[in-house]
This record gives sequence, C-alpha cells and structure tokens, in this order.
Amino acid sequence: MKYLSLLAKSFPTIGKTSTEIINLGAILNLPKGTEHYITDIHGEYEAFNHVLRNCSGVIREKINIIFKDILSETEKKQLATVIYYPEEKIDDIYEKEKNMDNWYRVTIERMLLILRVVASKYTSSKVRKALPEDFSYIIQELLYEREGEPNKEAYVKEIIEIIIKINRGKQFIIAVSSLIQQLTIDTLHIVGDIYDRGPAPHKIIDKLIKYHNVDIQWGNHDILWMGAASGQLGCIANVIRICTRYGNTDILEDGYGINILPLATFALEIYKNDPCSEFMPKINIKSNEKNLSVMSKIHKAISIIQFKLEGAIIERNKDFSMEDRLLLNKIDYEKGIIKLEGKLYTLKDNFFPTINPENPYELSDEEIEVIDELEMSFLNSEKLQLHAQFLYSKGSIYLKINSNLLYHGCIPLDKNGDFKEVEIFEEKLKGKKFLDYCDRISREGYFSNKNIKAQDFLWYLWCGNDSPLFGKDKMKTFERYFLSEKETHKEVINYYYDFSDEYDTAKKILEEFELNVEFSHIINGHVPVKVKKGEKPIKADGKLLIIDGGFSKAYQNKTGIAGYTLIFNSHGMRLVSHEPFESTKKSILECLDIYSTTEVVETRNIRIRVRDTDIGKELQEQIDDLVSLLECYRLGILKEKIKKN
Repeated sequence: MKYLSLLAKSFPTIGKTSTEIINLGAILNLPKGTEHYITDIHGEYEAFNHVLRNCSGVIREKINIIFKDILSETEKKQLATVIYYPEEKIDDIYEKEKNMDNWYRVTIERMLLILRVVASKYTSSKVRKALPEDFSYIIQELLYEREGEPNKEAYVKEIIEIIIKINRGKQFIIAVSSLIQQLTIDTLHIVGDIYDRGPAPHKIIDKLIKYHNVDIQWGNHDILWMGAASGQLGCIANVIRICTRYGNTDILEDGYGINILPLATFALEIYKNDPCSEFMPKINIKSNEKNLSVMSKIHKAISIIQFKLEGAIIERNKDFSMEDRLLLNKIDYEKGIIKLEGKLYTLKDNFFPTINPENPYELSDEEIEVIDELEMSFLNSEKLQLHAQFLYSKGSIYLKINSNLLYHGCIPLDKNGDFKEVEIFEEKLKGKKFLDYCDRISREGYFSNKNIKAQDFLWYLWCGNDSPLFGKDKMKTFERYFLSEKETHKEVINYYYDFSDEYDTAKKILEEFELNVEFSHIINGHVPVKVKKGEKPIKADGKLLIIDGGFSKAYQNKTGIAGYTLIFNSHGMRLVSHEPFESTKKSILECLDIYSTTEVVETRNIRIRVRDTDIGKELQEQIDDLVSLLECYRLGILKEKIKKN
C-alpha cells in the first residue's frame, strides 16, 4: 500500500492510470529494437565510426529495399553516403551540383521515406524524444503525414520548400541523418577491447559517450587503461609500452595530455649508445629514422621499468600465483643468458644499465623520478579520468541482456571442463561468483582511495593466469623481446577454449548464469577468428558466438577480414563480416562503403516483441502495479485526486 500510494502521485486518477496501462500494453506488442554487438575495436576509430554510421550495412539494405527499381546504383550510393556523412558529402556535392535546390528537394523526400521505415517499430513518443531540438516539430509533421490526402500533401511540400528557401536544407539533412542512424540501432553492445594497437581509442570513447544507448563489457586492454587511470604503476608502464610498441604516443600526448618528456629525456640519456633494435615500433609509421630511434629508446626504457614494477606487484600478492613471471632474477648478466624451465637461452639484448644484478627489481633513483611524474600525469589527466568513469558507469565484466550472456574473454575452466576454483585474497570462487567478485574488486580499484590490493587486481585482470579477461597462463612480454626461440613465446590458453566448441559447455555456462538455454547465446570476443584458415565464429551448435573478426589492422592478415558485427533484431540473429576500410575521405568523395557479407545465425518463426525482452519484463511489472492501483481506486481503498476546474 505504501508503494501504491507513492505510485498514485504519478497516476492520480482512474483515467490516467488506465491510459498508462493501455500505452504500456501497446508497447509490449511492438517489435523489439535492433541490437548491434561489436568487439575488439583496438583503437581503429575510422573503421568503427563508419560501421556505426552505416549501421553495419543496415542503412544500405533499407535503401536497396525501398528504392530497389527506382534509383540507380550510383544514386543509391550517394544517398547512403549523405546519410553517413551528411555535412561532408553535401559540401562535396555543392562543388559539382548546378541546381542545389532541386537536389535538396529530392534528397529530403527520399530520406523521409527511409526515416518512416526505421521509425515504424517505435512508439511516436520514443521517436519524439529522439528528435533534434531545432527540427522537432517539422520532422514530426513530415514523418506522420498521411499519404494520399491532397491537402496534407501540399502542406508537406510547402514545408520542404520553405526549408530550402531559407537555406536550412543542409542542417535539416544533417538532423534527419542523425535520427536515421539512431533509430536503426536501438542498443549498441561493445564486447571489450576498445584500447591499444590502433591510433585513436580516445576518439572512440568520445563518440560512445555521446551515443544514445550503449553498454561495454571490459576487455583486458580496457581494464589496463582503467588501472592506469587509478594510478596503478604496473598498468601505467604497460599502457606506455604498448603505445610506443605500436608508434601511438600521440594517444598519450595529444589524446590525454600525458607528459612523456621526462621518460624520453631519461631514455635518451641512459640508452644513447644503444641501438635498441629489438624495440623498434612494430607497425609502419610515418616518421624519420631519428624519431624511430627515439621511440625505440623510450620503448626499451619503459619496458625495463615495467618488468621491475611487475616484480613488486607479484611479490606483494602471493595469491596471484605468478612467481614464474619473476624473470629478471633468472638472468646471468655477465654471460647474457637466462635459465627457464631448466634450459639456458641467450638473450638477444644484454644491455641493462639500470638493473642491479644483486637486486634486479629495484628501481634506480632516475626511474623512480620518471614513474612518479608519469603517475601524476595519469591521475591529473581530466580526459582520461572522464573516460575511465564512463567505462565504469557503462561497463562491467559481463552482462546478461535479452537472454544473451556477453563477456570479453572466458569463464575459467579446469582440464575436465568444469568451472575452475580460483583463490584470490583468501576467497575461493568459480563461475558466476568469480566474475561477480572480479567486477566488484575492479570498481574498488578505481573508486576506493589508494586501495593498493584492489588496484593490483586491475593489473592481474590484464595479465593474470586466471583472469577471465586474459584467458591465458602467462603474458610472455619479456620472452618476445629478449629471446629468439619461438617455443618460449607460446602462451597457453585457458581450458575454456578447448571446450568452447561443445554444446554441453555452453549449456553449463548459460545455466550457471540462470539463462534459458533454448533461447540464449554466449557472445564472446578476445580471440580473433582466423577466417582465412577456415575457422568459424559460430560454435557449440550455435550457442557460442565469437565475434572478434579483426577490427585491428594488426590482426587482419591473420583473420582475412576486418571485423564482425552481430545484429539481433525482431526476426533473429545474423553475423555481418566486414572488409577492410580504406579511409573516411575516400568514402565521402567516391561514395565507397565497407563491403560486408551476412551469415544468418538464427531465424525466429515468430517475430520477437518488446514483451519478450528485459525491458518488456520491466514494463509488464509496471502494468501489474498499475492494475493493482486501478483496483484500489475502484474499491475505494485509495481516493482519486481529481483537480477542480
């Protein structure tokens, strides 16, 4: 009764309560909104931005259906490009088109047809809330015109003519384009790894912050940056090392305002006579030989600092069980060899001027000064802190939504395929409970003031042997830099990947997370699907979908494609594979789109309605409460609050 009394303040009469019940009941019968799932973007902003603008090819599909035999291929391509990049494409057309007024007239009419189609699955209320403020009333009038009515038709044409006459055609098309994009994708799911390798993860986060409906399941590369934002020194060193490895220090300096000058000054002094040949950036960057030399010295300097910092993390966290990653004390510095698992290996690089063989994990005074300045720079970066807070507010280790289970890496399993019991900080956990624990400690690592143990756990999630985000036994960074033997580079994947193709494994995981196996799926990233070698993204009789197709250019030679998008609409699921994206400029000027191919994952015989979704369950609960309120009014238990005239 207390709750119903509070509800009565919002719905004070039988009339208003009844209207809301009717409204919510009608919404339940609408088709479910379209969800798009993307993973492992790895800083490839231009390709990601294009996929978001073309809605993974769905907008072009709508154009082909609506204008199948009406427009030529050239006209369809231009219309699609206008919707993707309205401002830039209109500027390009302006230089060539002789009659812009007519072009605006025709283009607006065509775009309104597309808008009506993508808006048809939503309530007018939801569409209205999405309308741009400047054109809200006008778009409503144009969107809900009644075809065939002469008076209304003339009215609509006059609106378009006035828009063009007062030079608002460009702004109107920009507004409608944005609305089409927004209504085409109802919800966007990012299944981890926004950061590292590519040049602009910060731009991706900027775009996601403005996006209308998004959630994020953290990948190990994301948690690394979140750890760096918390001030965890091992995470900071790894972030800088990866940026130098891929020639992306602009992310640090220009993107986040991180000052790496003290590190550069230190590196140039300590390694001035060292070619640092093993530390040259791993991708082609437009730079002269001198800049590459500087980058390689910075790369080596931060790598050595990283190994020392990680040694300290491992020593103070015995629960991590990562003592086998303490390698600096296994080196014979005079002979330039290291003993691993009973075998001797010769180091490719044996110049370690900052390492004291008697205490190899001790930072030099200069290194302490450098890392202290870097820590302050990370902690004081307003943009980095804003982005970290966004990742925490919109993100999680895993997500259950609309009968699907989303996570980036894996659920740790043992050699028998059972959930592995992991002991961390005197807690023994497995399966869902372990992932819930990981999520909670991850938040403490950022929000609890100087909780060193929780901060160290953020680093553990990046590279720990039982981390659900990493999914391997070891991260062999040292071996890849210093040893030629490929056998030493191998990282053993978790047993999860050995059993992932089995239906029973997917069934066990879905049941652990209390999901209906018949209708549910696991949506997973992290491990690139090598399509060119015949690997398939759909496993476990369709219950597990691994959708890392290589958005990152660094992986595209291995995968053979340039990323996946999984689309889940009211008709079912389909997986869209993308070809490499050339450039935004070329797409605008030549009306080029990303070529994509589609594979149907699952088709529903009965169309999925809002009532079948998580939001539908919430709406049904609201309806049930309102029905109870209505009954109280009718029985006189609660009195209506009718306003007097």
